[in-house]
Amino acid sequence: MSADGKITDHLHSPARFGSSQDKAHLERQIAQQDGVLFGGGTLRAYHTSLSVRTPALIEQRQAENRPPQPIQMVCSRRADFNPDWRFFQQPFPRWLLTPPEKARFWQQSPHFERVLAIESWHWPAILSQLYDFGLHKLAILGGGELVAQLLEAGCVDELWLTVCPLILGGKTAPTPVDGEGFLATHAPQLELLTVQQGGQEVFLHFRAKKNHPVGKQSE
Repeated sequence: MSADGKITDHLHSPARFGSSQDKAHLERQIAQQDGVLFGGGTLRAYHTSLSVRTPALIEQRQAENRPPQPIQMVCSRRADFNPDWRFFQQPFPRWLLTPPEKARFWQQSPHFERVLAIESWHWPAILSQLYDFGLHKLAILGGGELVAQLLEAGCVDELWLTVCPLILGGKTAPTPVDGEGFLATHAPQLELLTVQQGGQEVFLHFRAKKNHPVGKQSE
């Protein structure tokens, strides 16, 4: 995010202001996961996702009897994707979480290895289903509304934030946690674990406290 807490500008342009160090940091985090999950808006913005490319990270996964790449999962109620996007040619398994009416279309195509028809977006139940599929460690890559839903449901264990040296501003520019927001008295509470500086960026690592009530921001 920018120094003022924005993940993109007010036009919602693809955010490419992170450094090569930030990208390597993200790749190391992805390499530790069984799968990564992100919203349809994130895929529509980038048309791609970050795979594990560093040979040492791939070798480490294989030494742990894990596949070379974690599963890349898209969560989208609209599921209005273009099969020509680079995402569908990248060398990793792809899953889709979408409502039943959208699932029927994609289940008839070869673009996703697994399509999960989601009747109710109850995240503890969804994550329990993914756990049964062998996804025991999952990274959420955004966007902000998806992160907000998982925080509200108490489904986030840790949070990584990279603070980048620029100011984006704007009332409509999204933040790492979007949606309605939380009341200050019921906001998710974090415990700071580590602070690291890499070049001009700062990497923050938090643990989410589980014993604090979470509530939406009132109107």
